[in-house]
Amino acid sequence: MMLLLAAVCAQAQTPQQWRDSVSTLIGAINKNPKDVNLRLLKGEANINLKQWEYAVQEYGYVLRLDEKNLAALYFRAFCHTQLHHYDLAKVDYETFLTIQPEHFEAHLGLAHTLQKLGRKTDTFDELNRIVQLFPDSAEAYAARAVYEAECKLYDAAVYDWDEALRLQPDNVEYAVSKVDVLIRQGRRREARDVLDALVRRGTSRGALKEWYDQLK
Repeated sequence: MMLLLAAVCAQAQTPQQWRDSVSTLIGAINKNPKDVNLRLLKGEANINLKQWEYAVQEYGYVLRLDEKNLAALYFRAFCHTQLHHYDLAKVDYETFLTIQPEHFEAHLGLAHTLQKLGRKTDTFDELNRIVQLFPDSAEAYAARAVYEAECKLYDAAVYDWDEALRLQPDNVEYAVSKVDVLIRQGRRREARDVLDALVRRGTSRGALKEWYDQLK
């Protein structure tokens, strides 16, 4: 029965298929209310239907049965962010990280939540922690660069975009993000050099028109 339900959920793609999965899982849960795996599967289906409150409720049931269930903590935190319940998301991410302290996505989720709460210092502390924990992750530097640019810390943002590009030199999104910051600083020649380098490496000039136009 469990394998069948897992297969149904794994293959479900359309909203109707997800709704059918939920109906099937509700029936199974009614027969086995303490089955954590069934409830996790239903939470997944609720998320795919963007039924955030139902998913939060389901993960709450799971955590009453298993207070250290990492999947329930992580995905309930995600659902809380979708509902703008940032204080609750923060608690779930922090609880998760006390159990599994080197989980990249949970750290990013916590940083995002702290940003939404308007806690600038705590956000930077968390982003710095991510870079320290994952120094070989381009995404870690990129996450910090995005926030630095939002805070108009342009020199710091350029540094982090450079670090991200050092780790992923072919990432066009990172390169144009650096260009955007350089343009904001008035460093137009450097911005053009980055764009021209992208073209030489195979990116079409048309794909970069938005940024070239800003340099006219």
